[in-house]
Amino acid sequence: MYGTGKNRGNIPVSVLATTDQVLRDSALFGLLMDAPAVVAVRHDIHTDHLRRVVLDATGVLEDVIVPLEHACLSCAVREDAVPTIARLARDGRWAHVLLALPVSAEPLPAARALANETRPGGALDHTRIATSFAVVDIDTLQQDLFGEDTLVERGLELTADDERSVGEALAAQIEQADLVVTSSSLPSPTSSGLLDRLRGAGTRRVDGLHALSAADLAAARHSPARAERRAHPLGAVVVTGPGGVPGDQSWTLELRSSLPFHPERLMDQIEELSAGGLRARGVFHVADRPGLACLWDGAGGQLAFADLGPWSEVCTGTAPHTRIVVVGVADDQQRLREAFHAALCTPEEVAAGVEWLWREDHLAPWLGARTV
Repeated sequence: MYGTGKNRGNIPVSVLATTDQVLRDSALFGLLMDAPAVVAVRHDIHTDHLRRVVLDATGVLEDVIVPLEHACLSCAVREDAVPTIARLARDGRWAHVLLALPVSAEPLPAARALANETRPGGALDHTRIATSFAVVDIDTLQQDLFGEDTLVERGLELTADDERSVGEALAAQIEQADLVVTSSSLPSPTSSGLLDRLRGAGTRRVDGLHALSAADLAAARHSPARAERRAHPLGAVVVTGPGGVPGDQSWTLELRSSLPFHPERLMDQIEELSAGGLRARGVFHVADRPGLACLWDGAGGQLAFADLGPWSEVCTGTAPHTRIVVVGVADDQQRLREAFHAALCTPEEVAAGVEWLWREDHLAPWLGARTV
């Protein structure tokens, strides 16, 4: 039998993320009914406040509005989730605490913040992080992942300036979670294949909310180190060959080279590299920014570049190279290969060395002005 709540020792804490409010509430209801010793903390962030609802199998125990100086997830976790979870875990009535994040929030930042508090002397030193899990509507996965809807358009944004696409938020949840739970026990072959191509190394999957078990969540042990590796831009898994289900049209393509991008040709090819239904992430380096690691992150019709910092610090132990892992369903692989190779420098161009630093800075709008 699952825990009675009388044990005040190493209480498991699990973190739930989703982009669907109905699925979030359905998952919580099922888990609370599955095990009476489970208590849930559900957060929703608004412009200037946080709404915290605490509930268990008997119903709503707390429904509180908490003022926030800044409407951000990190503030909510630090200022409200940590003390609330600490209080509930010490109460003695419950054997497992669930933290249901605001819809569209990524699970890793919250799990990271909670794990930091489980260290000796921390506010949660009487708990452990058990499972971070994402609940996914498998029937709309392909549309949500590759469509152009933004979170704002669906009313799912975390803050007023949240410009992410639905696909960007959904992909991050799938890639970061220890466990992915689907809404159906009979997903389509292509949706099933997409999900398995996006999941991180060493993660698990459960099909159907009815198969989600509080005991299963509590029995696991979240590894912060593995979670960080999954979320790293180089952490994308390459699933080669056809999916395991007949009829699966999904694919994974790894674009890799030791040569840097040519900054001008990269911009010439950017539409070819980002068009269509794709999820792409990785790192790249560019000839006019030697030694710099740059982020490539695309989903939901959007593509983001970012300056990650010195390669030696971001990608420790590896020489500069470009590695972008693309997941898709349309017949785009040859187009992507051709555009990728067209955007690379030739060995002769690389040999130009510091001459690059005197040329026009084509990537300044995305990566900031060159510092050297």
